[in-house]
Amino acid sequence: MSHPLEFIGMIQPRQQSEIHPASGPAIDPGYLRASAQAHDQGGFDRILIGWYSNGPDGLQLATHAAAHTEKVGFLVAHRPGFQAPSTAARAFATLDQLSDGRAALHAISGGDDTDQARDGDWLNKDDRYARTDEYLSVLKAIWTAGAPVDHEGEYYRIKGASSEVRSVQQPRIPLYFGGASEAALRVAGRHADVYALWGETRAQVREIVARVRAEAAKHGREKEVRFSLSFRPILAETESAAWEKAERILHRIRQVRGQAALGAGGAAPQNAGSQRLLDAAALGDRPEGRLYTAIARETGARGNTTALVGTPEQVAEAFLEYHELGVSTFLIRGFDPLEDAVEYGRSLLPATRRLLAERLKKKDLAA
Repeated sequence: MSHPLEFIGMIQPRQQSEIHPASGPAIDPGYLRASAQAHDQGGFDRILIGWYSNGPDGLQLATHAAAHTEKVGFLVAHRPGFQAPSTAARAFATLDQLSDGRAALHAISGGDDTDQARDGDWLNKDDRYARTDEYLSVLKAIWTAGAPVDHEGEYYRIKGASSEVRSVQQPRIPLYFGGASEAALRVAGRHADVYALWGETRAQVREIVARVRAEAAKHGREKEVRFSLSFRPILAETESAAWEKAERILHRIRQVRGQAALGAGGAAPQNAGSQRLLDAAALGDRPEGRLYTAIARETGARGNTTALVGTPEQVAEAFLEYHELGVSTFLIRGFDPLEDAVEYGRSLLPATRRLLAERLKKKDLAA
């Protein structure tokens, strides 16, 4: 089943990335507002607001950004287990009301034991996914039920949960889901409206799409789940200039190692998504086409760190190669976050949408 393209950006509460060490207060309201407005004006469908164990609250950041934007949606990362699903249901429904139907939830069960412990979570990874499964079941029930919800489970016991706050979006707020382990894929098959993975080789994407669809088929949802792929596009007016820019970014990351996000390296990552990126990086810095994995290798793949390199038209063509594999959503952000968001809205998004429209027209004519 083919789905229309969706583009998701990402905003931070201050300027920070792998090449920009964070400085100053944790929240710069002016920068946050400018970033949200750049995505809104640039034609992005949604903006991701991440979860960090030491960072500002994502729902409050989204509410602030929503007050200064008109159309762009908000995909708020959320770790199940740190609040009751009933209170989370009300919180996200409140955001959906205040933003006039622009809220979405990105469920991140947590792939690092040390980070989970900072917020007092001591479950192992498989147990975290089991809790997420139960959590999302309760969340969806509260969002869609016409009567109070009772639940008796391993992790939650709820009697008569209901909410006066109903989401603008019906029947409920969309659920995005990340995680690449076997336990994660089982949860994705049951709950995800959009399954999100980081930027991998086409062979890796083809393989995991098939596995998620197989899990979704067990619940009669094979055609319902959509797929999101995350990249860090590196653009320039010519292909050679784009590759030179990519090498400069890599050099800068080495210069600020230990000061900027994901720059410290260290022990191998626990989460399966990062391990998959390192598997791609093991094939070489340029394993196929426009895919650039050197930055993922350099940072230990602690996050979305694979790039697509080229002119806007060339990167747009690369997007469409993944679109042919079933990917309908691209989550993109740059190493110069605000400036790159403006550039993506000016060149990359229009080029991709135009090329897709041309391809679909040719298919219709051929049929």
